[in-house]
Amino acid sequence: MSLLARFLGTWSLAREVDDARAGALLAYEGTATLAPDEAGLVYDEAGAWTAGPYAGLRATRRYLWRPASDGIAVLFHDGRPFHDFALARPAAQHLCGADTYDVTYAFALPGGWQSVWQVCGPAKDYRATTRYCRA
Repeated sequence: MSLLARFLGTWSLAREVDDARAGALLAYEGTATLAPDEAGLVYDEAGAWTAGPYAGLRATRRYLWRPASDGIAVLFHDGRPFHDFALARPAAQHLCGADTYDVTYAFALPGGWQSVWQVCGPAKDYRATTRYCRA
């Protein structure tokens, strides 16, 4: 689990979502806790929308992080594959019906890391940037 060990603990997160289709800028703040389980890490996120049409609504999500041959495999909470990436090239794609989810991670940021999702589909066109800092 040494590859995953650097992510252990609680992270403060700030997410900005630029929804081109809706013409809205949304903001979300919360925490992400990565805790060990028998196969890797459990990613638990909790927070609230602070700006945009969902302001005040709380949200949670859970993923499973697993060591992969050259990086990390991310699974949905029920074990279905979500995406995986190599640390040498921290990017991935997830297809969901007619929607395409492209993610790029940056791990060399001072004091934290970030993910940037570009989501496109018949009813979706947004970019979500999440910055993680040690809590």
